[in-house]
Amino acid sequence: MQAVAIKELKNRLSAYLREVARGEVVLVTDRGRVVAELRRPVTEMLPDPSAQALAHLHAKGALVLGLPQSKQAYRRTKVRIRVDTQALLDAERGE
Repeated sequence: MQAVAIKELKNRLSAYLREVARGEVVLVTDRGRVVAELRRPVTEMLPDPSAQALAHLHAKGALVLGLPQSKQAYRRTKVRIRVDTQALLDAERGE
């Protein structure tokens, strides 16, 4: 944790923001009194709940992680649709 005066912060803002991005906490002072604190957002420091859930399902083998263009991400099924997509949409909409 380090303290920096407002004038110094204004002169070297980019450098201090890089330090904050690395996890450093910067206290901003005005005439020796702390008026602000710069730190990384808490949301970045906490694990993402959805990512944790996906990782858990992947570990159990219930989920295959992959990019949409990855053929390994999708399992083939024996289901074949022989109806025109537009006909299915029209039937769903009652048209």
